Order: sequence, then C-alpha cells, then structure tokens
Amino acid sequence: MNLKFAAAGVAAVLALSGCQRTSSDYGSSSLPPLQAQPVTPVQAGQLAPPTADSSQFPAAPATNQQASLTPNASAPASAMDFTKEQLVGNWKVANGGASCDMFLTLTNLGSGSRGGTRGCAGPLTAMGSWEVGNKQLMLKDRDGNVIATLYKAADNRFSGSSSNGQPISLSR
Repeated sequence: MNLKFAAAGVAAVLALSGCQRTSSDYGSSSLPPLQAQPVTPVQAGQLAPPTADSSQFPAAPATNQQASLTPNASAPASAMDFTKEQLVGNWKVANGGASCDMFLTLTNLGSGSRGGTRGCAGPLTAMGSWEVGNKQLMLKDRDGNVIATLYKAADNRFSGSSSNGQPISLSR
C-alpha cells in the first residue's frame, strides 16, 4: 500500500513542478535595452510662393445645376408657401424615372432635420438631413451638402432637381 501512496505522491510532485517558475525566466532578456534616438528639431520659416502651374490641382467639377442648388436662392414665382411641419412623414420620390421612399422627421441634425431614403439611386442614397428656407426644400447629404432643391408645386407635391441634374418630385 505504501507503494501506491509513493507513486501518487511522485505523480503529484511532477504535476506541480510544471507550475513552478524560476526567477531566471523573468526579468532577463537576451536583447539589450533600446537606446534613445535623437530627434531632428522642427524648423520654422516661410513656404515658397505658389507657382503658376495649376496642373498639380484637379479641375473643379462641372456644376451645370449650381444655380438651382444654391441654398436660400430666390424661389420661382410659382412656388407655394409651406411649413416644416407639413413635410414630416413618408413621401414617394420620383427621380429620373425611378421611384423610392423618403422619410422626413423633425429630429435636429446639424442645422437641419434628420431624413433618409430607402431604395433610391444617385445622390439621394446619401441623404441625411433636410432644411426649409425661402419657399424651398433642400435635401442634404450626411456632410451637409445640398443634393437636391425642391419647391411646393401643389398640395402634397414638390418638384425640383437633384445635384446631378435629374428631375425629382415628392408626392403622397
């Protein structure tokens, strides 16, 4: 019987010996410590004047619809008055032959109100907010850029154009 206890004791000692650590395993490294490196000082001075060569900059995008997408531009004479509250809710959108849904809320987002689209194409896929001013509804992307401008044409109907020049209308 003593042999069984001795064998069990040896097995326990061997099992626990794998859990021991020696102080020489930690705190020593075969790599020397890193040395601090000098840093070149920051220089101050004037930049060279710009050159007349503008080829280093991309050309500005063509904006054939810029006048119709200018925020707070004067509305056409046929534009009807409306309030923000009249716009809240779901709208059907017709945009260049395609249709989709738009949702307008009064939840503040930047300088406008939160809005969004579902199933739309083109610039309307990035719609994030909307704003009202000077008888116009301005739809904006998530960065605050105007992507469409519309005017009230009739009860529950708005018409205008998107930033890519496509006609756009809202109805319900």
